[in-house]
Amino acid sequence: MRPTTWGRSTHALIAVAVLVLVAAAVAVAAHVSGGDAPEAAAVKPAPAAATANPGIVPVSDSAPKPTPDRLAAVLAPALADPNLGKFTGRITDAITGAELWARGAEVPMQPASTNKTLTAAAALLTLDRDARLTTRVFSIDKAGVVVLKGGGDQTLSAAKPGEETWYRDAARISDLAEQVRAAGVDARSVQVDVSAYSGPTMAPGWDPADIDGGDIAPMESIMLDGGRTQPVSVDSWRTKTPALDAGRALAVALDIDPAKVTVVPGAANGGTEIASVQSPPLIDRLRDMMNASDNVMAESIGREVAAETGHPQSFAGAVQSVLGALDDAKVDTTNARLFDSSGLSVDDRLTAETLDEVVNAAAGSAEPKLRPLVELLPIAGGSGTLSNRFLDDVGRSSAGFLRAKTGSLTGTNSLAGIVTDASGRVLTFAFISNDAGPTGRIALDTFAAALRSCGCSA
Repeated sequence: MRPTTWGRSTHALIAVAVLVLVAAAVAVAAHVSGGDAPEAAAVKPAPAAATANPGIVPVSDSAPKPTPDRLAAVLAPALADPNLGKFTGRITDAITGAELWARGAEVPMQPASTNKTLTAAAALLTLDRDARLTTRVFSIDKAGVVVLKGGGDQTLSAAKPGEETWYRDAARISDLAEQVRAAGVDARSVQVDVSAYSGPTMAPGWDPADIDGGDIAPMESIMLDGGRTQPVSVDSWRTKTPALDAGRALAVALDIDPAKVTVVPGAANGGTEIASVQSPPLIDRLRDMMNASDNVMAESIGREVAAETGHPQSFAGAVQSVLGALDDAKVDTTNARLFDSSGLSVDDRLTAETLDEVVNAAAGSAEPKLRPLVELLPIAGGSGTLSNRFLDDVGRSSAGFLRAKTGSLTGTNSLAGIVTDASGRVLTFAFISNDAGPTGRIALDTFAAALRSCGCSA
């Protein structure tokens, strides 16, 4: 995506927000005046057309580029904050790809969830944005046994028809049950086939306590609502037995004793398909992954990339396929050392250089398939994990003009994204802070906000 296009879309979002506020004000005014007689209302002059301020202003390709010396001078005060801890970063011009500022950009650091930027990029490079995952039910040669086979769709929901699901447009267990009944199968027990995925269900560097903390579930090829035990709650725990839970939900929907459900890898082999449902398209799942920083979704999408590129659907296979796709796109991943696709592992290491190269490839014109990545990045002060950030006195000027994937682990804060500076120049950046102080996230946001305020051209 060219910087001009990104600029239009970002400013368009701001304009839409303003228009929504204007529309709300008009609606309130209409409600307050609702007691007037119809005749009186008919003769009132029509209100003036609503206008948005700020308007939609394209970003110019000819906006002046910051000079490295002036940029460094503007960043110096924020860089001096000790709460940044061990800090690395890189800033690049989106149009030319020229590096404008760097500090330890080649040093491997704990990236946290900015790792998802690589997963999203690899998915855009290798998969169809409309790709869907299929969950199937099979009948086999054992009387009364049906097999629920996972295809990697973690959005599948046990919610009843009409009830809200965690993921928008998710398929439902109830749809599968209805198809099983329509097939005329007398189902009396359920088995669950999880053979699509291989290897361990927990990655090196994951803390099992993060399951109860709601950050992850063991990675099996079928689960409900991303493994959430309370799908409508943002604070939900995740389950330790996702595939078994999915099988039990199907059993309940079929009026079968859930205690009889078993997990049997390969059970569907040779069976006859009698029901199937599909996930939302990839682009919607990528949006969920990037905006909510959904770890389960990231691990699932990493395995989709693995399957597409002929690798095992495992942690190792996903990492190999993601890095391979980026290598093919000329992104330097030399110093990457990854154990998952989400960044949850404390053993993951990435460089600011690699992260910035991915974002820069998306913002420029070198790799058209990556352009949607910019639109998937949360907006400062507006959406996803940045919705409540950049709203203080220091960062407010960046709201709407900065988009970035966030990362956060104990002592780690990171950002990788794009910003339009005060001169109208589009810049890409990646910042990683390890061993951060108690206000490390604020220090990082302050550093990033300095980019927006910078009119650093010669």
